[in-house]
Amino acid sequence: GDSWGIFTFLCAALCNLPALPALNCSEELGAGQSIQQTYDLTRYLEHQLRTLAGTYLNYLGPPFNEPDFNPPRLARAERVPSATVDLDLWRGLTDNARLAANYRAYSRLLCYLRVLDGQVGTAELRHRLTHFCASLQGLVLSIGGVMSSLGYPLPAGPAGPPTPPSTPAAPNDFLKKMDDFWLLKELQTWLWRSAKDFNRLKKKVPPAVVTLRLEARGF
Repeated sequence: GDSWGIFTFLCAALCNLPALPALNCSEELGAGQSIQQTYDLTRYLEHQLRTLAGTYLNYLGPPFNEPDFNPPRLARAERVPSATVDLDLWRGLTDNARLAANYRAYSRLLCYLRVLDGQVGTAELRHRLTHFCASLQGLVLSIGGVMSSLGYPLPAGPAGPPTPPSTPAAPNDFLKKMDDFWLLKELQTWLWRSAKDFNRLKKKVPPAVVTLRLEARGF
């Protein structure tokens, strides 16, 4: 009948089509996946840090483990990258500038955490810090992957893994604990803001394109 004739015509037309090149969607797919994975890792690190910070602040003891303890940021703490930036100013930056700031900040925060890891006195806390450092190293690499997938250059810096900074020792035990307190506090704020950054960024990247490859085949 007519239906069979139309079907036969379409089959013949498809068989005689030249092979159509598949659309190249690897860049969009790679960027979208990379951003989603980085967002997921950031949220995981937020959850991980809540547990780690509680354990570490108990290790430091009072007043650092008291819920209402909110000391002023000392000059020594200025060496730790601060996430205290006006939100409107931060959102006004380009995606490249925000990604580069995140990449540099986590690279430096990781250096300080590794120093911390070598100083704690309990095996359980060392294990948790080592695990967290490995996850944070993964976040640095993941942010680098996002930048590459979007065509942004990585921030200039030495090749290879970050090395611990040469920081003068705190003059007393209380100031040393204050340094540790501010490190965790800034890291918590960075992760909170980064999660928002990557959530917005993944909405800006177009969804992955599904392509259909047609090839001419003979019978």
